[in-house]
Amino acid sequence: MASLCLSIIMTIITSVIIKSNNCDGARILGLFPLNAKSHFILGEQIMKILAKNGHQVDVVSHFPQKEPVLNYRDLSLQGSIKDETNNMSYDRLEFLSPISLVPEIANTTGNNICKLIQHPILRSIIQNPPKNPPYDLVIVEIFTAPCYFAFARHLKVPMIGLITSVIQEWQNELLGNPDSFSFVPGGFTGLSLGGKMNFPQRLLNTLMGNLIKQQFHYYTADQEKFIDQYFGPGFPSIRNLSTQFSLVFVNSHYTLNGIRPLTPSIIEIGGVHIQDNEEKLSPDLQEWLDGSKDGCVYMSFGSMVNIETFPNETLNAFYVAFRKIAPVRILLKVGNEKKLPSGLPNNVKTNSWFPQIQILKHKNVKAFVTHGGLLGILESIYSKVPIIGFPLFGDQYYNLKVCEEKKFAISLNYDRFKENDFTEALNTVLKNSSYRKNIANFLRLYYDRPISSQDSVIFWVHYVLRHGNILRSPAVNLSWYQVELLDVYAFLLFSSLLLIYIFFLISRKLTILIYRAKKFDNAKIMPKKQK
Repeated sequence: MASLCLSIIMTIITSVIIKSNNCDGARILGLFPLNAKSHFILGEQIMKILAKNGHQVDVVSHFPQKEPVLNYRDLSLQGSIKDETNNMSYDRLEFLSPISLVPEIANTTGNNICKLIQHPILRSIIQNPPKNPPYDLVIVEIFTAPCYFAFARHLKVPMIGLITSVIQEWQNELLGNPDSFSFVPGGFTGLSLGGKMNFPQRLLNTLMGNLIKQQFHYYTADQEKFIDQYFGPGFPSIRNLSTQFSLVFVNSHYTLNGIRPLTPSIIEIGGVHIQDNEEKLSPDLQEWLDGSKDGCVYMSFGSMVNIETFPNETLNAFYVAFRKIAPVRILLKVGNEKKLPSGLPNNVKTNSWFPQIQILKHKNVKAFVTHGGLLGILESIYSKVPIIGFPLFGDQYYNLKVCEEKKFAISLNYDRFKENDFTEALNTVLKNSSYRKNIANFLRLYYDRPISSQDSVIFWVHYVLRHGNILRSPAVNLSWYQVELLDVYAFLLFSSLLLIYIFFLISRKLTILIYRAKKFDNAKIMPKKQK
């Protein structure tokens, strides 16, 4: 009872602090030009939080709101390029290995997205920015299209970045944040967070991390031409623009993603996109889930991947496992059900899109089969639903490795698993109560914070609006070798070698002088020979 009262008092105090720190409603531009729904979800929720708090937000994206939202104005790019929703096939996964991933995403989600600056909406912001009132702040995703960082410089306002995952290898340096390869595993390496990395792992982590950084800089350098073309020659370079963030929100939290050094300008807000709204399930979904008295398994590989493009051998392995766990039911996200092989079990219901949070919150959902996207994992934790993962690319290997170490997930290889592996994983998660207990315990740890992630967003946005760019790390003004103190170590090494050399010369000179002196003394003492 005492803890409950304390919690209520802290909530009231926090609310008072947040409200007392309110700035007058600002006009904020949100730039989310990537045509991937999973990347937009986080930015969308942050902009809605700010709109609800009295700010006027203009949001550039491919996903306009279906219903009007107070203080929220869509600047829609919808239809300008192909929507990536339900548009990634199995064949494409073969080209997304850790080595080839950066060149692939730098082109498809970076250079190609920069071409959208020619869109009339974005050109209008550049050529005729609003003046009554003007923009006070720009919020932009930090991923692979740094060309969009030029908008804040052009509009002469502070810039807040948004990272939808943990901080990736190429982002640390530009934010003045230490890499810490000795104990922080890279997002693309699949290395473990638990325990101390041995020498081979630290070597791999360091080599992979530096390779990925160099790849990113190399493959995004071509974006300079878009800045020159649309913002004019003489504009700061991509690298310079990438260091100008007043603040960065990161969709992570140390309880899940591990202890790592963060500068004061980097704020962890993991789980901020999960809003406890009153949205209801459609009648057919509500009926299906309510009727799942023996439990239901929800299976989705995210907004982009089409599970129906997987090999028939893989899909049939899914089918066999689904039959074996009946009467447990399955909700299966499929882009196009007609492309599935025949024989879909009767205990499976499919759709091209599901309201994921509402489904996971249903009391009869007992397991979540996922590709390991961070948003889905956070939603699963929030709903206390254990996980079976099939990581496909990028940080998904890392995400699921973390969940396995917390003992509320089982991870399988999507192109090597056998039907028995999947069946055993399903039965383990469904029947072994420890998985559900572990995720429930972790939920309490994850959300044990001084203020909620939503209130944290409000406070820090207001902080930047009040004080501007004062949290920026001074490390961004240094070259990489200066940050790593290589010039200092080189000077110390040179000085040490020089001192050793001087000592050697002096010793050698003294040795020669002493030798000559002894020789002279011996010559004086030795009697002359008689003739």
